[in-house]
Amino acid sequence: MEYGKQLVTARGKASDGFVDGQMMEMAAKPAKIVRESTPILAVADAEIAERLAHELERFTKRERVSVARSLLEMRLFATRMPPSAMVVDGDLVGDAPLVDALRPFTRIAPVILIAAPERQAEAAELVATGELEFVSRSGEYIPLAASLVERRLRWAAMSESLLGPPWAEFPGDLGTVFRHEINNPLTGILGNAELLLAHRERLTNVDTQRLQTVVELAVRLRETIRRISNVWESRQSSLKSA
Repeated sequence: MEYGKQLVTARGKASDGFVDGQMMEMAAKPAKIVRESTPILAVADAEIAERLAHELERFTKRERVSVARSLLEMRLFATRMPPSAMVVDGDLVGDAPLVDALRPFTRIAPVILIAAPERQAEAAELVATGELEFVSRSGEYIPLAASLVERRLRWAAMSESLLGPPWAEFPGDLGTVFRHEINNPLTGILGNAELLLAHRERLTNVDTQRLQTVVELAVRLRETIRRISNVWESRQSSLKSA
């Protein structure tokens, strides 16, 4: 893992920028500047960073990962070498609005945010636009975060290859997938949110505003899915008639 300018493999243990065991010899040597694109972990806790790095190695089969201890350090890493993906600890964002803090990073590489469940509603805007993946910091969340990085890397590799865009791995009738696998759960979310809003007199103003945000984003996402589904079906029809 890379702490500041030091870079080691994901198998090495790390704490406060130092490595132990077999990695001591490597740590004593001048750091190498790695030019390949690697994931960046923006995590303050060294133990969590190590666990994430281990899971990333397991899922992505890559041994190099950069670890930033702040959003500023992550920005410096990303400026020096655009990362393949970024995993961000919500604690580093603090009380700053997620959209303001993370949207600049989403323009550089895929971002996976690990944060408290209470911030999920706030992240909904970025999730709905596909700019962000949200992982709730509860239960065994680290393997989930690593698997999302792996999926993003796989999609990126497919979009750059002759295999075509990321959705090439999906079945031909992608429109049906959109309508049933996404729209149906989305309709349930929208319906339940509207049902709660029907009893807004029992809710606080903050809860009401959050529910209204959920409804607005769900409607927006439903419309986006409808447009994508129509475009996909139109494209499939054109290919069949060609």
